[in-house]
Amino acid sequence: MASFDSPRLIADIGGTYARFALEVASGEFTQIASLRCADHPDFQATVRAYMDSLPPGTRIQHAAVAIANPVEGDQVRMTNYHWQFSIEQTRQRLGLETLVVLNDFTALAMALPRLGPKDLHQVGGGNARKQNVIGLLGSGSGLGVSGLIPAGDGWISLGSEGGHTSFSPRDEREIAILRHAWKQYDHVSFERLLSGPGIELMYRALAEHAGAKPENLSAPDITQGALDGADRLCADTLDVFCALLGTAAANLAVTLGALGGIYIGGAIVPRLGAYFERSPFRARFEDKGRFSRYLSEIPTFVITAEQATFFGASAILEAQLRTISNAPASAVLTQIRRARGELTPAELRVADHVLAHPRSVLNDPIAEIAKAAQVSQPTVIRFCRSLGCEGLSDFKLRLASSLTGTVPITHTQVTTDDSMLELGSKVLGNTASAILQVRSQLNREMINRAIEILLDAQRVDFYALGHYGVVAQDAQFKFLRFGLPSMAYTDARLQTLAAAVLRPHDVVIVISASGRLPELLDAVDKAKSRGASVIAITASQSPLARRADVALIIDYPEDVTTHLPMVTRILHLLVIDILAVGVAMRRQVLDEDKLLSTSNGEGVVDSGGGDADAASSEADKAAANRPATGPGPSSPLSKLTSHSR
Repeated sequence: MASFDSPRLIADIGGTYARFALEVASGEFTQIASLRCADHPDFQATVRAYMDSLPPGTRIQHAAVAIANPVEGDQVRMTNYHWQFSIEQTRQRLGLETLVVLNDFTALAMALPRLGPKDLHQVGGGNARKQNVIGLLGSGSGLGVSGLIPAGDGWISLGSEGGHTSFSPRDEREIAILRHAWKQYDHVSFERLLSGPGIELMYRALAEHAGAKPENLSAPDITQGALDGADRLCADTLDVFCALLGTAAANLAVTLGALGGIYIGGAIVPRLGAYFERSPFRARFEDKGRFSRYLSEIPTFVITAEQATFFGASAILEAQLRTISNAPASAVLTQIRRARGELTPAELRVADHVLAHPRSVLNDPIAEIAKAAQVSQPTVIRFCRSLGCEGLSDFKLRLASSLTGTVPITHTQVTTDDSMLELGSKVLGNTASAILQVRSQLNREMINRAIEILLDAQRVDFYALGHYGVVAQDAQFKFLRFGLPSMAYTDARLQTLAAAVLRPHDVVIVISASGRLPELLDAVDKAKSRGASVIAITASQSPLARRADVALIIDYPEDVTTHLPMVTRILHLLVIDILAVGVAMRRQVLDEDKLLSTSNGEGVVDSGGGDADAASSEADKAAANRPATGPGPSSPLSKLTSHSR
């Protein structure tokens, strides 16, 4: 097992304890320690206390922190504790090169593919189907919920706050618990009950329901009383806890279609041992009316591995570092630190300003950046270009994608508890994250090839089905503005008929998220047999991508809880825009080259100078009337964009 260049700090932060370890090689953890959160004033102080306890000379460059809290952007505010902090400021103050902060259940989810049979205990029947969606939940200070979606050879974790879904009672006893909880809370979620504080609440509720006086017991005391069999009220409380967990697990299974199994972690259930297996959990899990048989085939596992969260956080940190290594331009802050020795003194002042105030740079105009760094505006542009960026706008886009150092989560779950502002923020955030992800994955060579094919096209048709039909119609509108014959076909039968009359130099652009629809594949085969070129906007490793002459890849797994491909359609529309703008720009360059060639007399038959002089005169008039910069009023790019003015 190869060691790392330097040990990596891995942490698991809860509302009561902060657990730390050093990872010296993949999956090998040493210096494991657990610190009480209450003994330290803030998150940074806790991490510093652990680092100070390490052997002298221990140098840490990279760290991953799993925290019991949603992580969206740079500011982290813990739900079950008072800590709050900026990821970037903490990274700087701790002297780290990389700091990845992620939800603890996202980390635990990413650990699941690394766990073996010795790390799990199956409860009940069912068999996991390979390469299928996996669900995860677990109780501790709250109720964590996550999941894994298979993606190629790896997995994508879901950011979720599913613990805050509304509690739904199933019998009189659970109704009594709900009524008791309503005395304190307007909204009673599963997390209110399936947690340490929830066990205490249910104990008091059941005592009230039975007309008994509850003792002042903590959640561990109640759990131990149930396991010992010494207290009937404690036993009833733990039975209800396990039954409700079965309901929550079943809800997660049917929501995700988790045929890969449901896994249970957290601080409570793994400590219940054999009691959990004979508890009402599995019976309640399968008690789903018409879907009981469906759920009986889904296995449920208790995670018994003690360091499972460490494994997941390590996997995500490794993926982040690999991304930075393979695509240094996508990690601008790291690139700036490494390039400091090659910058001029003036550019170095810009670099220091960006490193010290990365978030303000994202929003500041160039004049403000130059003033703050005490340099000229051209120096700011030179600095951006020294990093391989085309200008300040390109630099800001790349900075935004690498600023927080957090793992990009595919989807931030919208819940019924969200305000309209939160809902809008989540929808826009999901879309922006997806756009940045696609931006970093675009293949320049494939885009160039697609544009070359389109420039030579005599006709362009667009094929799409279902929700993606609007993308094809938008594309037709854009290309018709070039004066290029175009048609959008969104019916499978019409696609087959249209493909049968194509000719060489005709082009078909096929838009499909999965790339697996038989109707589209049949139309593609027909088009290729007629000599037409096929450009596909689709998923990698799909049959459509393999059959196309050019494949522009969009790998974005939509949220499986909705049937509307919202984000994917936006990504496909943007790829159409890239092609349209690319064709417009290349046409403009070709037209200008042709005009220049004519004005120089190239390719003109000179019969006494008259024809050549006339052509040159017309070219001079056109050049005199053309604006100094930007496309002319009749240029292809102007035609493309004029409708938005």
